Amino acid sequence: MANNFEMTQEQLDVLLDAMNPVPMIAINVCTGMSRQARANNAWASLGRDMGFDHMTVKPNGKGARFFTAEETCKGIDLGSGNFSGCDASSGDCPSCGR
Repeated sequence: MANNFEMTQEQLDVLLDAMNPVPMIAINVCTGMSRQARANNAWASLGRDMGFDHMTVKPNGKGARFFTAEETCKGIDLGSGNFSGCDASSGDCPSCGR
């Protein structure tokens, strides 16, 4: 189920910067990552930080900083902010049941 999220202005700025074109210097090297790849990486990083699956993001109509996405399960709380992790593949996670 999708939940509402709100990113900070700083997080939005990072996303927008990732989508800007970068100057290319052609000295017999690769062209670097595409804008799409940089944007995907920025969303993936934001998803890890905020706890959502970056592939499920949809706008919710409230503005650029607001969106809906499915939350990711962190797994079992091991204490001190550490979690076991959950890949939602074996169906035995006590936190989410996936």
